[in-house]
Amino acid sequence: MTERRSGNRGNTNQRFICGVIEGFYGRPWTLDQRKDLYTKLARFGMDTYVYAPKDDYKHRAYWREMYTVEEGDHLTALITAAKSEGIKFVYALSPGLDMCYSSAKEVNLLKKKLDQIVQFGCEAFALLFDDIESEMNEQDKEMFKSFAFAQVSVSNQIYEHLSQPECFLFCPTQYCASRAIPDVRNSEYLNTIGEKLAPGIDIFWTGPKVISRIISVESIEEISEVLHRPPVIWDNLHANDYDQKRLFLGPYSGRVPELIPKLRGVITNPNCEYGANFVAIHSLAQWSRCKIDGKKFLDAESESADIRLEKDVASSRATSTITLYGDEGADDRDEVYIPRRALKRSVIEWLSEFRRSKSMWGPITKPQPSGMSPISLSSFTPNQTKEGQNQDELSYKSPPAMELKPIDSSDTVEVHFRSPADSPHSAEELPSSKSSGILGPATPLSLVSQGSLEGMDVNSGPVSPAQKDEPMQEPDVVSFMAVEEETAKESRLKSIPEVDTGPVDSTRSIPSPPYISNQMITDLPPSNSEFEITVEDIFLLCDLFYLPFEHGTEGLKLLQEFSWLKQNSHLLNEGHKGKGASSPSREVREWHDRASRFDEMSRALNRLFTRLTYINNRELLYDLYPYVWDMRGVVSLLNAYVKWLGFNKSSNESFVTGEEEPWVFRGGLATDLQRLLPIESNSDLFLHKSPDVVTRQVYTIRPYLPSEEQAVYNLCNKMWKDSGNPDITEQYPELLGDKMIGPFVTLSPEFCFVVEDNSSIVGYAVAALDGANLWKKSMIAWAPEMQRKYNLPVSEVEHKTIIEDIIKEMHQPQQTSPVEMRGSFSSPIHVSLLNSVCDQSVPKRLVTCVIAALRGHGSSGCYVELKKSDLPAIEFYCRLGFNEISGLDTENTTYFGRHF
Repeated sequence: MTERRSGNRGNTNQRFICGVIEGFYGRPWTLDQRKDLYTKLARFGMDTYVYAPKDDYKHRAYWREMYTVEEGDHLTALITAAKSEGIKFVYALSPGLDMCYSSAKEVNLLKKKLDQIVQFGCEAFALLFDDIESEMNEQDKEMFKSFAFAQVSVSNQIYEHLSQPECFLFCPTQYCASRAIPDVRNSEYLNTIGEKLAPGIDIFWTGPKVISRIISVESIEEISEVLHRPPVIWDNLHANDYDQKRLFLGPYSGRVPELIPKLRGVITNPNCEYGANFVAIHSLAQWSRCKIDGKKFLDAESESADIRLEKDVASSRATSTITLYGDEGADDRDEVYIPRRALKRSVIEWLSEFRRSKSMWGPITKPQPSGMSPISLSSFTPNQTKEGQNQDELSYKSPPAMELKPIDSSDTVEVHFRSPADSPHSAEELPSSKSSGILGPATPLSLVSQGSLEGMDVNSGPVSPAQKDEPMQEPDVVSFMAVEEETAKESRLKSIPEVDTGPVDSTRSIPSPPYISNQMITDLPPSNSEFEITVEDIFLLCDLFYLPFEHGTEGLKLLQEFSWLKQNSHLLNEGHKGKGASSPSREVREWHDRASRFDEMSRALNRLFTRLTYINNRELLYDLYPYVWDMRGVVSLLNAYVKWLGFNKSSNESFVTGEEEPWVFRGGLATDLQRLLPIESNSDLFLHKSPDVVTRQVYTIRPYLPSEEQAVYNLCNKMWKDSGNPDITEQYPELLGDKMIGPFVTLSPEFCFVVEDNSSIVGYAVAALDGANLWKKSMIAWAPEMQRKYNLPVSEVEHKTIIEDIIKEMHQPQQTSPVEMRGSFSSPIHVSLLNSVCDQSVPKRLVTCVIAALRGHGSSGCYVELKKSDLPAIEFYCRLGFNEISGLDTENTTYFGRHF
C-alpha cells in the first residue's frame, strides 16, 4: 500500500483525504510517537495527520496564547517530520469555548495565532467548533443572525487571511445526525453552514452518531446535499477516551467502500494509546483502496469467511504464520474489502512492532482523562504524571430491617459512566460519579492506605507450562468429619483444570519514589520461543478488544460458553442422581467437555499475557498491559466459578435478576462477561486499580479441597506468627485452624475457596450458606469434638495465658446465634491472605467467587464477626464493601455485613 489515488471520483482534481486525527480527550502522543505515525502513514499509503489534541491547552482552552520558542521548535520539528514523509500536517485550533465572534480583536488574535503556525511551516489548517455551547453571547447576538452565521463569518475570514490554503477543514457544532436540530435535512444550522461556508473549506462529519456503528451511503448523500459538498468523515469508531476500560483493536468496519466516491475523505480518531492503533490505521488504509463491500461475495458462499478465517488461525499454531483467506480467487482483489481479512493482514504486519526494541520507564498510567490538568505542548514526556486511583463508587443498599453505619473513606475519584443510549458519547458528555474507595488490603496487614499507590516489583518469573499442568501437592491429612461425598467432589474438581487469576498489581502503601528501578520492565525474552508472541496471540488480543458495538470471534465464544455452562449446570445434578450409574451421562460429559474448552480459552489468554510481558517493545507493552491484566482477571474469575459449578449443586437461577441498568457496568467484553455472574448489584467488586508496573506473578483462586485442610491450617499458623503473636503452634499445631476456620471447612466446604501462588496456598475465604444452620451443626458435632480434643493446660507451659483464652472460648462457645443475621445477612464469611499477597485485586476477586456461590444458592447477604480492637481486619473488610451493622455490638465484638 504505497500508492495513493484520488478516492473522490466525483472530483478528480482533489485527492481523497485519508489519515489520522489526534483529537481525543487525554494525554497527547509524544514527539517520537508522532514521527513514527508519519512513517507508518506514508508506508500504508495515507496522506494526512490532523493535530488536535484536546489536552494541549494552547490548542483549545487557551487558544489565544502564542507558543513559546521551545514549543514552536517542537511544532516545527513535527511539521518538518511530516513533510519529509509526504504527510500533510493539519494544525487544528478550537476557539469555540469562549470566543466572541463579533469582536475584531478576537478575530485578529485568531489570525495572529495561525500566522505563527504558518511560520513553523504549516500549510494546512482546521477550525473546530465541536463540543461547545451552542448559544451566542449578547454581543454576538446583536451582530449575527445565528450561531452558524457567526462561525461561518470567522471561518471565511481566516480562510481568506491564509490565502485559501489547499486544505482547510471545519468541524461544525452539529457534527453528527443525532445532534442535528431537528434533523439533518431541516437543521437551520447545517443548512446555513452548507450555503454560506466558502466552497473550498471541507467539513467534518462523524455520521449518524458521535460514534457510528454504520455509516450508510444514503446518510452521506443526505448530508452532502445539505452541506453542498461531500464531507470528511471524522471517524470515532476506534476512539476510547470515554471509557478507561475499553480498547479497540478490531478492523475498520461498518462503512462500505462504495462510500469512497461520495466522500472527501476519512480521518480516524483512534485509541488514546498510540501503540494500540496499528490495526485501526492499517485496516483503514486497506479500506481506502477498495471499491466493493466484501459481503456481496460472502453472502453467496456456503461457508462464511469468518469460519474459514478461524480455520486458518488454528492451522497457524504450528507454523506461526497465517495463509491469507482468499489469496486465490475473485474475492481477494484489492477492490473488495472484508473486515476480518483486513484484520489478518494488519495483525501479520503488527507482529514486527511487538519485536521492535523500545524502552519505557515509570509507572503505567492510562492516557484517558481522569480530572487531569491541561497539558502543555512542552510536557509530552511519557508516563510522567501519576493518575489518580481508578475506583468507582456505588451506593450501598441498606436493608429495611436494620441500620448500617457507613464507613468513611477519603479514597475517592471521579468516574465517567457511559451513556445508556445506543452509542457512547464523547468524554465531555458522560455523567460522573464519586466513589468510596474499596481497595481490599490483605489481612492482617493492610495492603492499601489512603492516598496514592506506588509500584513495587514482585520479581517473579513466568510459570512454566509444566508447573501449571501439574496438580498441587496435597497433604494426606483429611478432616476427621470428611465423608465420601466430599471425596467424590474432590475427584470431580480434579477433573477440571486449575484456573489462574489475573497477575499481580504489586502496589503497597509505603513511601517510595515515583519511579522504581525494575528489572521486570526492561528484561528481554528468553531464548526459548515458548515466550515469543505469535500472530495467533495477537489475533486473540484483537478479538478480546474488538469494536464498540461487537465482540471478536473469541470474545463471543467466551460469552457463549460461560453462559451455556452456567445455564446448564443443573445437568450435573440430574446426571448424578442415578446411584448405580457406572459412568456420567452424555449431558454431564458434554458439560465437562465444554468446561475444559472454556478453561483452554482461559489458558490461551494466560499465554498471551505471559508472552506480552516479554516483548521488546516496552512502550507497546505499557499501552496494552492494563487491559490484558484486567481481562485475564475477569476470565479467570469466571473460570473459577465454572470449577465451583463442576462439583457443587446447581445454583438457583431465580436469583439472577439483571437488576442493574446497562450503563452501570462499563468496559466492553470484560463487563459483559462479569454481567453473567449472579452478583448484579455488586459491581464495585469489579473495580480494580490496574498495576503500576509490569509483573508476571500469578495467583490462582479455586474451590477448596477437603484434602487441603492441613495446608490451610498451616496457613492460619503462619498468619498468626506474621502478625507478631507468640508462637503456640509447636504445642498446639491445629488449635488456631480449629478455632478460626474448622467449622467452615468441615461443615461447609462447598463454600470455601483458596488462593495459591506458583507453589503454595497463600489465602482463603470460608463461608456458609446459613449461619444459624452452621451454628446448630457446630453445637451438635463440632464443639463437643473440640472440647474432647483440647483440655485446659494444667501445668506451666509457654504462653499459657494465650492458649488458655483460646481453649476457654472453645469450651464456652456462643450459646445463641444472632437472630438478626437470619434475614438480611444470613451467611457468615471469613477471608484472610498472607502479607506477601500484594495484589489488591486478589481479595476482591476472592470475595466475588464466594458471593457468586452464595448468591446462586439464595443468600442475599454475608457477615463477619470481628473484635473491636482488630483495626486492620475492620479496615480490610470495609475496603471489601462491608459496613458495620448497628445494634449487634457487644463489649468486645462487632459485626460487619455486605448485601448482594
